[in-house]
Amino acid sequence: MAQDTRPMDTRPHDTGTLTARRLKWHAQDEAIILMRTDCPVCRSEGLTSRTRVLVSCGDKQVVASLHQTEDDWLSLSEAGLSEAAWTRLGAEPGAALEVTHAPTLPSLSDVRRRMTGKRLSRDAFDRIISDIAEGSYSDVHLAAFVSACSTLKLDIDEMTSLTGAMVKVGEQLAWDQEMIVDKHCVGGLPGNRTTPIVVAILSSLGLTIPKTSSRAITSPAGTADTMETLTRVDLSLADIRRVVAAEGGCLAWGGAVQLSPADDILIRIERALDIDAEGQLIASVLSKKIAAGATHVVLDLPVGPTAKLRGTPEARALAQHMTIVAGGFGVKTKCVFSDGLQPVGRGIGPALEAWDVLRVLQGSKSAPPDLRQRAISLAGTALELAGHAKNDTGVAIAQEALASGSAWAKFQAICAAQGGLREPPRAAQTAPLTATHSGKVKIIDNRKLSRLAKLAGAPERPAAGLTLHKRLGDEVASGEPLVTIHAEAAGEIAYAMDYATANSDIFTIEA
Repeated sequence: MAQDTRPMDTRPHDTGTLTARRLKWHAQDEAIILMRTDCPVCRSEGLTSRTRVLVSCGDKQVVASLHQTEDDWLSLSEAGLSEAAWTRLGAEPGAALEVTHAPTLPSLSDVRRRMTGKRLSRDAFDRIISDIAEGSYSDVHLAAFVSACSTLKLDIDEMTSLTGAMVKVGEQLAWDQEMIVDKHCVGGLPGNRTTPIVVAILSSLGLTIPKTSSRAITSPAGTADTMETLTRVDLSLADIRRVVAAEGGCLAWGGAVQLSPADDILIRIERALDIDAEGQLIASVLSKKIAAGATHVVLDLPVGPTAKLRGTPEARALAQHMTIVAGGFGVKTKCVFSDGLQPVGRGIGPALEAWDVLRVLQGSKSAPPDLRQRAISLAGTALELAGHAKNDTGVAIAQEALASGSAWAKFQAICAAQGGLREPPRAAQTAPLTATHSGKVKIIDNRKLSRLAKLAGAPERPAAGLTLHKRLGDEVASGEPLVTIHAEAAGEIAYAMDYATANSDIFTIEA
């Protein structure tokens, strides 16, 4: 942080208030306040670094983590605020702040109970999630809760309670239509960007599908990341209603509308810990579907040794638990077990996946056939689940919607209603990753391939990622490209290449 050369502030101060200073300190969603160790408020309140404090600015309050400095670039009368704290307080430069010890949180005793292996009641989850949504938990508290729910798996009652608690603290959408369709993939498979295609097909056939999607958690792209390269996704609730009223569907970022705000906070911690436990996954998925008003949901569960779901027993258990919890909220589900042995499509990364989506919708000869077929299959399942097609006829109806161009026309209309359709960006740098020997591709490690795409810059850099050239069973000659790495800078290409060199088993090629 740059040194402030202003003279030291030696004026007497009101020991109860400080003036706000915007530090432009980006700490993700964490509210942080920075104060001098020798400021009157710290002394009078006995505040030390990492203390949780209640910061008041006018009629707004936020619980923040206190950090301290001894440097006089921050005056004794000032308190510096992170962007999250500044935004939540609606502060202005020089605004008066009151800082006191944060109130105790009874819900933390519930977290401690869970850490000792005890089950939690519905009321306990309500208390915990309410405090999380209000920003009262520090990252340490959040990590403790996430870990406690992962070490001892949630049972069905706890999954239901957590799901309901997440729904309660967020916005909820209600629709005039009796049937609202939705679709979700549990993830873990690079490039599996079926959602935009499914939404276009179903809405073109008259179903209502107000799709809200997340950004990437541990993958190189989420649906919201991909769609953001094509159109605006940060829609308000009013925007979603407007687009759905006009077109029957939308493709929005769920984080912009606070459908499950506690889940968005927990996802940030799960990403850092690389934890995606079954109970939390179910609550995360279903809370957003329920809040969005869904009545019928198709769930895509890719299964494979390097997918999120490693085997069929694990996938069947997840499907059973998801169905039970959803049913408790009146939501009808259909789980589809799909091939998780290798990536879907050719692009891995927001813009590269968007190009795949466009090619499928436009009926291009270069469209990835696996992505096209998977999207048609999921759309057909949704049609049958919703009663808009008889059993075993949904796929043919979905295929016709795609082949006739009606799905592409609907997709363009949805994008126009959301702010306009734009062309995805292209990366400034590309480089091939080539085979070291000839043979047949036997195994593709999805997790390591995703890691490679992330090292190239995805999803933060939308044009970054990979183009897949070889699939399982393909013959490959020594020196032939397996993937092309896309990045914005030569340094990112080199970083990704170093990882590929150190992990030669991303592709297993047998002679």
